Amino acid sequence: MENQQRSDETAETFTWTIKSFSKLRNKLYSEIFFIGGHPWRLFIFPKGNNVDYLSIYLDAGDSANLPYGWSRLAKFKLSLINKVNSKMTKTKETEHEFNARESDWGFTSFIPLNEIWDTRKGFIVDDTCIIEAEIFVTKREHENQVDQAAKSATVAPVSTQVNVVSDNPSSKETSSIALGELVDFRGLGKIEKAFIPLLEEVCLRYPSLIESQQKRSRKFFEWAFTALGRVLHFLKTKKVKDMNDVLFVHLQDLWEELETFKFDLTWLEPHVQSALGMKNYMEKAVEVKKMKENVAVREMEIKRLKAKMASAEIDLEIAKRDLVKAEEGFKELDLDRELGYKA
Repeated sequence: MENQQRSDETAETFTWTIKSFSKLRNKLYSEIFFIGGHPWRLFIFPKGNNVDYLSIYLDAGDSANLPYGWSRLAKFKLSLINKVNSKMTKTKETEHEFNARESDWGFTSFIPLNEIWDTRKGFIVDDTCIIEAEIFVTKREHENQVDQAAKSATVAPVSTQVNVVSDNPSSKETSSIALGELVDFRGLGKIEKAFIPLLEEVCLRYPSLIESQQKRSRKFFEWAFTALGRVLHFLKTKKVKDMNDVLFVHLQDLWEELETFKFDLTWLEPHVQSALGMKNYMEKAVEVKKMKENVAVREMEIKRLKAKMASAEIDLEIAKRDLVKAEEGFKELDLDRELGYKA
């Protein structure tokens, strides 16, 4: 078996310094880094992935574009560095065969949140923490053949995946948006056709977008501008009324992924934050709508009661007139006196 699966083995370390840790939202990606000839990235849930623990994962950096049959067996260690006492650094080790369907793996319960936030522990100093990934990649011979075939094949349509990550891949929930034909963008890479007009428009306004990625590889350029195109396409095609909880989470994931490519996005961030802020607006709009409906119901009830009262007043006047007529020529008697008789 070993003769049939001769391996190339690579072990390297990536260090991720995270500043302003207390200001982080639900999910954060590291920049993309290369080990074993393949892009990787880390991501964390600083407030826990539905648990009261810091959650840390390793992700195949281009999971949306992985070819059919691709896989990497990787042993890796994830460490939360203790900046006060290195002997107290928290490290967990595991291995996983990454592929197009199971593109991320890690630890949902890495360290309790109350422990990482304890200033005496030394994991967060000056609102900064450091995470290290030591990756030992095994690339089997048959995987080399898959990679070579993928390079020579026609580029296939890509898909966007939003993953709810857990240690067990069988429990992963994935929603996919299939994209269409890929076309050349300025001779620098192939991008989803629907994104091209949007990218052309913003690149004319902000030339630094192209300049910031020109020194990157062709593949990296494609990843970066595909990520940018996804955000632009989302903002262009979605309406305020469409924004439900699923789309809010999806936009948040798209934006966090785009931020890893180090574009100057100061021009785009206000629009994204405005769209994300629509969640509060929609919740308020629902509340206001319910209150308006409640007021309308009360007004209708008042109108009904007023109409009933008007009808009752008319009935009262009629009853009074009938009483007056009935009393004409009528003399009341003492009903308690004896009928008697006279002798």
